[in-house]
Amino acid sequence: MPEPTMRSVAFLMLLFLSSPTWSEETTPSTDDEELSEVTVRATRVANEHPASSYATPATALRFDPLTELQSRGVAEGQSDVTVRGGLFENTGFKLGAVTIMDPQTGHYVAELPVDPALMSTPAIYKGIDSAVEGFNSAIATVSYAINRVQDGGSVSLAAGSDNLNFQSLRFGHTTSNPAGSEIGIAMSLAHSEGDGSVAFGDHEFSRANVQIQHVTDDAQTDLIVSYQDKFFGWPGAYTGFASLPETDDTQTTLLIANHRRESGSGWFEAGGFYRRLVDDYDFNRTDIESGTPGSFEHETKVLGAGFQGQQQVGRVSWRYGGQLTSDKLVRSTDLTNGFFTDRTYVTLSVVPSIESALSNGNTLVWRAGATVDYSDRDSNAVSPLLGITLSRTDERGSTDYSLEYAATSQVPGYTALNSNPTGLFGGNPFLGREKAKQLSASVERDSGDWQIRATVFSRRDDNLVDWTYATGAPFSRQANAVDIDVIGFEAFVVRSWEAIDIAVGYTALDKDADYGSAQVDASFYALNFAKHRATVAFVYRFAEDFEFRLDNEYRSQEANPLRVGDDSTYLASASLRWSSRGRFSAALVVDNATDSEYQPFPGTPASGRQLSLSATYAW
Repeated sequence: MPEPTMRSVAFLMLLFLSSPTWSEETTPSTDDEELSEVTVRATRVANEHPASSYATPATALRFDPLTELQSRGVAEGQSDVTVRGGLFENTGFKLGAVTIMDPQTGHYVAELPVDPALMSTPAIYKGIDSAVEGFNSAIATVSYAINRVQDGGSVSLAAGSDNLNFQSLRFGHTTSNPAGSEIGIAMSLAHSEGDGSVAFGDHEFSRANVQIQHVTDDAQTDLIVSYQDKFFGWPGAYTGFASLPETDDTQTTLLIANHRRESGSGWFEAGGFYRRLVDDYDFNRTDIESGTPGSFEHETKVLGAGFQGQQQVGRVSWRYGGQLTSDKLVRSTDLTNGFFTDRTYVTLSVVPSIESALSNGNTLVWRAGATVDYSDRDSNAVSPLLGITLSRTDERGSTDYSLEYAATSQVPGYTALNSNPTGLFGGNPFLGREKAKQLSASVERDSGDWQIRATVFSRRDDNLVDWTYATGAPFSRQANAVDIDVIGFEAFVVRSWEAIDIAVGYTALDKDADYGSAQVDASFYALNFAKHRATVAFVYRFAEDFEFRLDNEYRSQEANPLRVGDDSTYLASASLRWSSRGRFSAALVVDNATDSEYQPFPGTPASGRQLSLSATYAW
């Protein structure tokens, strides 16, 4: 495993050892998110384990009604995550108190090399909540809490189509000390390899995690060390030319320390992380170069620290968050044309809220604040945040009506800034700060075992960085700034019965784009969106030891001249699971059950149907 710097290790160990820790009764709380864009904590998808590999954070987002995942081959190989019609770099991934970014390209922001079993179900924050929770992610933040260590373990073995095999091993142990605190340690190992559903679609993944945890009556402190080595091949993965047998080989090291404390008047969470990613991309695996321009070899390092919290002072509830991050493009064979190779970013958000009781028993909550974004290489920004929520309660449940305005910003990564202005991936060193201004209105009804939420929104994206195609340069993608007006509607319903769980989602989007003087005939990302997308997650416990799980998605995509085949499709993932209610279980899983050939990225072949059978022994 590559070794991080001594300064990084010392920083994380100091944060871990100096923090008080937390109790057996306390778990990472989400009660503070009363006004959150998404308060649903129930599972929004049916299948959290894929047929194609071991599970990664991307797996559970494949059919999530609140996100859209666009994959190159299998989702666990490489996936872009977008929300409300944004781009892959507009969605941040947060673990504990910090957003863990990739400065080279947003294609790798979902590359959290952490076993999903160590993390909670993700919360999807948008608008004001994303502005406070997130960092350098203008549209949304996918946020994970760190789970409590549990005693026991499991070992799983699986085999499937296309010579697929994967394995995982998990182990956890806790011990209490005379002072009343608890120490826990967890370890996780996973490996996967297979030939893929198309020629040159093979993969080999390995992941290792170690978690050390200290728990007291009101706090939890964690240190997580993670490493993942991931190789995958896929024709036309990034270029969109199916004739090119592309490969991407990455090694990711992540160290994260996190501490969260609860109190009667609020909570506070702080964390720090170190991330190193080494990347070797080849657009033609039959002609591999090394160490020269065109080899596409890169190494980046990121060091960051952040905090989140909420404190009640009198009638005012102060919600705040901030993060300081420093990155460096350590080396690159191709990202050599920009103005800088290191950058420091700072984000600070403060959003106080006041709750007023109305005469009819209802409550009115006002929120007003701002986010300050600073970078030593870019322009800075101060962005206002405003919101109001009316809450009504009756004998059947509660209803919230919300109206909010949120302005956010971020800066582009090194691939867009430092790539050669011409060539396979054309960069632009003059790209500036991207800004989003969103107005949304929503209603949420919570009635015990069901919940419904509907939102209509309008957003203006200024200087959004897109990658575009022009017929005059057919073998090049170009980074161009675009101004886009987005109008959308999204709805989500979850309902549970004794034997059945169901979650239904629908999103509609419309965009109006202006690329200025740039010559653009097609867009790979900004205009690669679903005009209509509907999802249904269904879980049926039909016998004492059996359950059937089914995820469904129908999408009607915006027309794109680069896409081969239909712009609409139906996708499904299904599994049949058996558990002895003891130590043994088994699952038969099929992904892309309809064998759809729909291309998530225009020109990039789709992943075919895949099937696997797994067996697990737990203790």
